[in-house]
Amino acid sequence: MRKDGQATFQVRFKRDFLLNKYLYLMMVPVLVYYIVFHYAPMYGALIAFKEYTPNKGILGSSWVGFQHFNDFFSSYYFWRILKNTVIISLYSLCFEFPAPIILAILINELTNKKFQRFVQTVTYMPYFISLIVIAGMIKDFTNNGGLINNFLTHFGASDTAMLQKPELFRTIYILSEIWQKIGWESIIYLAALMGIDQEQYEAAKMDGASKLKQVWHITLPGILPTIAIMFILRMGNLLNVGFEKIILLYNPSTYDTADVISSFVYRKGLIEFGWSYSSAVGLFNSVINLALLIAANKISKKVSQSSLW
Repeated sequence: MRKDGQATFQVRFKRDFLLNKYLYLMMVPVLVYYIVFHYAPMYGALIAFKEYTPNKGILGSSWVGFQHFNDFFSSYYFWRILKNTVIISLYSLCFEFPAPIILAILINELTNKKFQRFVQTVTYMPYFISLIVIAGMIKDFTNNGGLINNFLTHFGASDTAMLQKPELFRTIYILSEIWQKIGWESIIYLAALMGIDQEQYEAAKMDGASKLKQVWHITLPGILPTIAIMFILRMGNLLNVGFEKIILLYNPSTYDTADVISSFVYRKGLIEFGWSYSSAVGLFNSVINLALLIAANKISKKVSQSSLW
């Protein structure tokens, strides 16, 4: 039975390959990219279990087992960076994730097409600005005498360097992330909205349903599979807080609330040359992300019947 099934699969695959050989050919660059830049570098994860030194290489370095993991778990920084990573990730999930969904629904409800295109263009633009420029703008706006400070002083607030205050860092980071990505991330939801049958809205109008009820009972259920898939993907990267922007914005005075796992790995690995230690921390982060991805996929499959596998 197994041999017959294997033979049938081979025949089907050969037939499909002959019919779609050009599509398979288009897959080759993608496969090469993932093999070279994603799977091959996984070999380097071995240094998390070794005392790596460049002159000995990965195989020549001595094994230390889980020593670097134990050092990390028992260090002063463990709970601080884990707490910061989880808090910023949850803030992002609660505020940044729903923002493009809301924007897509609002854009979809606009009847003036010119204004609709204007809103889309304005909200897309920040995504294409260099992150270095974005970080510079944020620093200028939040410094003493900056645009935001000048605005707040009219309402009685004091002029202060906001990025020097640990309690304000997370708010600034999340708001800037929403401003930068809300337009670009709304594209996929706008595409999903285009697939909803318009006759459902016409029937709802005839039944006297308000706009809010149409959104709640037609729009949201119509894009729920897309939301579920995007939520699963977000959960898989929940702890991968974008260290580039954090590194560009944080400073020693805000480490208590701004230092996350990815920025800690960067500092330990590239600045302090603790390659093995930083690899162990990064591997720990990846394992947690994988567990969250699998859990989110299972929950989504049970709740909404939508999943990645």
